[in-house]
Amino acid sequence: MNFSSDTSAPAHPRVLEAVLAANAGLEASYGNDSVTQRLRGHLAEAFGTDDFDYWMTASGTASNALALSCFCPPTGAVLCHAGAHIAVDERGAPEFFSGGGKLHLLRGPDGKIGPAQLDEALARINHDFVHETPAHVLSLTNLTENGTAYSVAEITEYAAKAHASDLVVHLDGARLGNALVATGASPAEMSWQAGVDVLTFGLTKTGAMGCEIILLFGPAREKRRELEARAKRSGHMPPKMRYLAAQAEAMLAEDLWLELAAQANAMAQKLAGGLEARGISLAFAPQGNEVFALLSDDQVTALRAAGAVFYPWMGGSQRLVCSWATQPEEVDALLGVLTG
Repeated sequence: MNFSSDTSAPAHPRVLEAVLAANAGLEASYGNDSVTQRLRGHLAEAFGTDDFDYWMTASGTASNALALSCFCPPTGAVLCHAGAHIAVDERGAPEFFSGGGKLHLLRGPDGKIGPAQLDEALARINHDFVHETPAHVLSLTNLTENGTAYSVAEITEYAAKAHASDLVVHLDGARLGNALVATGASPAEMSWQAGVDVLTFGLTKTGAMGCEIILLFGPAREKRRELEARAKRSGHMPPKMRYLAAQAEAMLAEDLWLELAAQANAMAQKLAGGLEARGISLAFAPQGNEVFALLSDDQVTALRAAGAVFYPWMGGSQRLVCSWATQPEEVDALLGVLTG
């Protein structure tokens, strides 16, 4: 009964098979290998465009920090939700990589930036006022840290407002697959078509070993060389990038990543329904693969005694995360403890 995180799940067998298949012969280093070059075609098909460039890392934090540092100068700021991963879970990596760029934290319900809060923040931007730290980037997270999803309409609206204020739009897509399954949107609709300029596309939580892709869309492609230089300087230029690319290739083949995200979401819905049927309230309406349950101390104690693994969350709830490997029997076992 391990509901600690989707990063705790094993890699999918097809990912391991792909890595093994890539482990043959000599290949060029640092992304110049045939597997990484071949990945462009798979990404183009998945996102419905050729107007992009990309870079690969092994962690979401590296991807977020590298991507943001290309667009936020040391004297600038990034607008994000106060509970965003870049704000509370990355140990200041975005600020470090940007050389001092600031995070402007905005509020809003369910882990999403409120429209009024965004409007107010955009209205305050003044590049001519020396005491100001003007925003250069708007960063959204999908799924949010509360397991909720921005709709395509919301992203499109926020991106349009950000662009009108000359901001670049970044989307932290560590759980992009879960958000797509939850909303029924396509990768194109939730990214470049909605106005996203740079996407950190996560596959690790979905079923890869460690595979994150920074996608630069449209004019943002101009930052490709700078991104590469920053990756090299910070130690995020994998010498044998083919092993990262092989993971991505396997995940994208036949939409495996979306299939696995759908499995994780389905298990979370089963869990959420079972909790509510037992009179347990949820802190947020689950849309992806995370459930935030308002458990009593006795319930927490009983679950831990039975071997369940999960973590407390901000606001007093308990976070239970389902992955592609979560089975119905595990959910039933957890619910059975609460029934007893």
